[in-house]
Amino acid sequence: MSDSIKHECGIAMVRLLKPLEHYRETYGTDLWGLNKLYLLMEKQHNRGQEGAGLAAVKLHAEPGEEYIFRERAMGTGAIQEIFSSVHRDLAADPLHRPFVGELYMGHLRYSTTGRSGISYTHPFLRRNNWRSRNLSLAGNFNLTNVDELFAHIVSRGQHPRHNADTFILLEQLGYLLDSEVDRQYQHFKAQGLEGAPLNAAIETHVDIERILREASQLWDGGYVICGLTGSGEMFSLRDPHGIRPAFYYISDDVVAVASERPVLQTTFDIDTDQVHELLPGQALLVNQSGAWRLAQVLPAGEVKACSFERIYFSRGSDCDIYRERKELGRLLVEEVLSRVDYDFAHTVFSFIPNTAEVAYMGMMEGLQEWFNRQKCHALLASRETLTEAEITDIMAMRVRTEKLALKDIKLRTFIAEDSSRDDLAAHVYDTTYGTTRPGVDSVVAIDDSIVRGTTLRRSIVHILSRQRPRKIVIVSSSPQIRYPDCYGIDMSSMGEFIAFNAAIELLRERGMSSRIDEVYRLCKAQEHLPKEEIVNHVKAIYEPFSDRDISDRIARMITPSDCPSEVEVVYQTIADLHRACPNHTGDWYFSGNYPTPGGNKLVNRAYIDWYEGRGRGDR
Repeated sequence: MSDSIKHECGIAMVRLLKPLEHYRETYGTDLWGLNKLYLLMEKQHNRGQEGAGLAAVKLHAEPGEEYIFRERAMGTGAIQEIFSSVHRDLAADPLHRPFVGELYMGHLRYSTTGRSGISYTHPFLRRNNWRSRNLSLAGNFNLTNVDELFAHIVSRGQHPRHNADTFILLEQLGYLLDSEVDRQYQHFKAQGLEGAPLNAAIETHVDIERILREASQLWDGGYVICGLTGSGEMFSLRDPHGIRPAFYYISDDVVAVASERPVLQTTFDIDTDQVHELLPGQALLVNQSGAWRLAQVLPAGEVKACSFERIYFSRGSDCDIYRERKELGRLLVEEVLSRVDYDFAHTVFSFIPNTAEVAYMGMMEGLQEWFNRQKCHALLASRETLTEAEITDIMAMRVRTEKLALKDIKLRTFIAEDSSRDDLAAHVYDTTYGTTRPGVDSVVAIDDSIVRGTTLRRSIVHILSRQRPRKIVIVSSSPQIRYPDCYGIDMSSMGEFIAFNAAIELLRERGMSSRIDEVYRLCKAQEHLPKEEIVNHVKAIYEPFSDRDISDRIARMITPSDCPSEVEVVYQTIADLHRACPNHTGDWYFSGNYPTPGGNKLVNRAYIDWYEGRGRGDR
């Protein structure tokens, strides 16, 4: 993706199912679980580079010893920092072995709310003198109705210290955990239990499913919520539309959870079919004794798994994602060829590094298939008269491929703090000179998505035009991003989307500016309605225009003033996106069809903020 965006966090959980002695005897170390957590987190470092944290629970700590541990750090090197700190603590206290336990939870954070700092870094921890009342929480989620949840817990007499969704969930779940422990206390107290036997009975009977079922009734958003209790329960719950991803692996030795399937495959050296996906509304629950079960905590809604996971966010090493990304490229072949007049001899194909490479491979395969069909037709049509030389010429024809764009990562890091950013941004990418014939060849370059178009305009189109091609065709393997996300991707402001800005320019150019004002009035009119009654009125901004209208305007917007080449933009269609990724139909950022009521509320709020001059992007 040329315009990088922050996105969904990563989660990792490890629950050892046997005594630590087993891992020491079998694998040579009682740090086996901790080491697996490190691998799960490191393999998902792409999912969060603002901070990282881990929590651990030791089941058999003696009274007076710590039994729940946490370590957090900020920055791109946070994973290394927290594990280095853990190993320092181990070396300093070899007798009590801090962080060596049976339950582990890790988290990698990307902020999508603008809030940062160590206090916002997961896992969160709610401490209490009773082990069963301790709760550590982490997740990959954004809730759209934080204000409602805040009001709800305040109405019960709680006093949350912050209004961020993670703090509120911690307070909500913590309150319900306390209530559940009290319920068990009363139950076993009535049976005559006291002291240590009473506490043991409570710890072995805490009903986490009951807690999750009550709490989640109020949640609106996309989420995978994970948690550990001090007494040894572990849970992971996925939202009822399956918006955020979660996978698990279970063996005789371990229960493990992660945000991505190949991460588990690599860490535990297992096959694809040994990893299972947590279903929408489903929770994976592990009790103190290590017994695990799946529970349908929430009724599954219409499945709207995030398609951006498939296009960009998740690791391309997943077998299904790899195949889907190739298919996204292949489905663009016919439209791309029409833009270069089917002129293979004078077209060079390339990709914008690095994440678009797999879609590029699929496009190349599709082009070669198309080319082979044309060769076959040519051979059959003149098979009686073709000479050997003519046949050789036909068979020698190939798709012209070159690595036209190269990314200078070090330069990108440098310019982030320089006052000459706009000027230097043009040099974030470089080109391989001499691969295109000036004024003769067209260039086709595929990207996985186009969000803002800033890097295209400032750098990529600018640098490709250095070779003075006849035409530059920029191809996006995803559809036009028109609407903000509210479920975990940092795309919240209308003004940052080049497709939205293109539509606004077209409305003004064609004398339809009144529509801009009317959409604002409609959004304001329902601003204080319950979220269930709100309609996405922002769709009306795009209704007068075809996809091609908006793509052509975007092409004009990303063309530098000194560009000698004609520039065109080709986008994937939503229909073909669903053909390529049939099991991940969450497309609200493209279609405006939000899977939860809170999505409609937040898209209208984003439009109001844009109209009134708040948020990123100028009106």
